[in-house]
Amino acid sequence: MGRFILISTREHDLATSDEVRGVLAASGLAADALRVIRLDREPLGPVDELGLGDCPGIILGGSPFNASDHPSVKSATQKRCEADLSRLLDVLVAEDFPFLGACYGVGTLGIHQGGTIDTHYGEPVGTSRIRLTHEGRIDPLLAGLPQEFDAFVGHKEAVSVLPASAVLLADSAACPVQMFRVKTNLYATQFHPELDPMGLAQRILIYRDAGYFPPHEAQRLHDAALGSRVEWPALILHNFVQRYGAER
Repeated sequence: MGRFILISTREHDLATSDEVRGVLAASGLAADALRVIRLDREPLGPVDELGLGDCPGIILGGSPFNASDHPSVKSATQKRCEADLSRLLDVLVAEDFPFLGACYGVGTLGIHQGGTIDTHYGEPVGTSRIRLTHEGRIDPLLAGLPQEFDAFVGHKEAVSVLPASAVLLADSAACPVQMFRVKTNLYATQFHPELDPMGLAQRILIYRDAGYFPPHEAQRLHDAALGSRVEWPALILHNFVQRYGAER
């Protein structure tokens, strides 16, 4: 079996390394079964040179970037990453290639498919009660999860209008699109399936000045994260790896 690919757009090294740790822990993959691409550091290059023929699936990690930001406030790195991801999704969607985007995946796949991403349904850092739709309850990537479960969130933007091509798999009281699927094999979650309490606590400190919350709240949120009990979302990454790794 070839290696899964994790694409990271985080410019903070500690955040990236912890995201890798979280993906490996949740998915059950060995470190040598995951290829990490730091898109923040270098361009993606030609998609046909990524070796997709030997890759079981692609995971897109979270990001401090907001897809809905006005172009005038986006950095050159963000604009390049977005252009590269759009080129990649052109191919992945056309081929119905296995893809799982966490948090930032909602913005990238949502915009690529013509959905509306804005700040109307942003959620504060912490836990959110996720509810599976009927389609979610029968989707293989959500096999084994209860109809409702807690997940870690913290985002400034979200889907306000779902793409016509997408199937809604999960929602929450505060955010109507928590997970969706495009075609058979492309998925995006608004919540973070790779995060555990330690990982969220660390990100709170890393991004304390990034506008997700008032900086003076960081320690309180950090302590609350460490006391949280979130266990079910990791099964989504495990299911993704089991499903697509077994097929190649």
